[in-house]
Amino acid sequence: MKPRSSRIAAAAATVAVLAGFTTACNRDGDSASANGGTAKIGIDLPRADSDFWNSYAQYVDRETGTQSVSALPVSNSQNDVTKLVANVKVFQNTGAKAVVMAPQDTGAIASTLDQLAAEKIPVISVDTRPDKGDVYMVVRADNKAYGTKSCEYLGEQLGGKGKVAELQGALSSINGRDRSEAFAACMKEKFPGIEVIELATDWKGDVASAKLQSTLAAHPDLDGIYMQAGGVFLQPTLSLLKQKGLLKPAGEPGHITIISNDGIPQEFDAIRQGHIDATISQPADLYAKYAVYYAKAAAEGKTFKPGPTDHGSTVIELPNGLEDQLPAPLVTKKNVDDKALWGNNVSK
Repeated sequence: MKPRSSRIAAAAATVAVLAGFTTACNRDGDSASANGGTAKIGIDLPRADSDFWNSYAQYVDRETGTQSVSALPVSNSQNDVTKLVANVKVFQNTGAKAVVMAPQDTGAIASTLDQLAAEKIPVISVDTRPDKGDVYMVVRADNKAYGTKSCEYLGEQLGGKGKVAELQGALSSINGRDRSEAFAACMKEKFPGIEVIELATDWKGDVASAKLQSTLAAHPDLDGIYMQAGGVFLQPTLSLLKQKGLLKPAGEPGHITIISNDGIPQEFDAIRQGHIDATISQPADLYAKYAVYYAKAAAEGKTFKPGPTDHGSTVIELPNGLEDQLPAPLVTKKNVDDKALWGNNVSK
């Protein structure tokens, strides 16, 4: 499963502009609509080594055309906050009226957010919630629910007993912390008979593989695996299990129960083959759709309020802005072929 950053440049068809929320209203001041033109939007992609983020890149390209947005050349910060800061500076210097980013280190971006706020350039943060610094809107699913749903699924499948390896994301990221803390709290409360072996990976597939290999050597009776990011963990995990003769189909003796988080097509194929059992589908399509929508709205001077939306989510208030919490369903063999899931509608 190799990254496909070339998808970022895929052509997109132009269709109808997305309708606005009833909670949105115009604010006074300089805006794209007031100037009679389309404001420039700066979009930074966070990485190209994950199938999830490469799928998101395809949807971003599509949505900028669908919503008639004037996007500056899209940048990729390659999981490096220094590159993200430099890319944002280019956006500032080339007239961006709003910026879309997905900072992987949510603690290190605060000073850049402060600079953008000082220049009155609103920021939409996708998938991650910055620890500090003003944001116009965070477009994100409930990551604590990812950890809780994954815990409940594994706990029920294992009958409340056994050993589970948890491939954690970076704990410097709000997503890694939310998923890890929720998973741990759920296991402690609901399934105290399950031993959880926490493996910090910094969202790196090679680190996950190396640590899982050591865990399998120390715990050959491992019963389950929780992968916090299928986009980076799926391929190395399945390769390692196959190498060790442990990739047994679901339902067969010796099968290791696996749940993942992302909802990429490769996870769906692995569910169909019985290699993994479930995943939580992060809505890459909706991340792109509403990131672009909110960026355009911000540039046009619109504002939003907390409350339910017209797309099945809820906007909540944060200390440093607002967050649109998008739905993220559990996917198993029962619903893996559902055409409503974005993972069934994007090229592999």
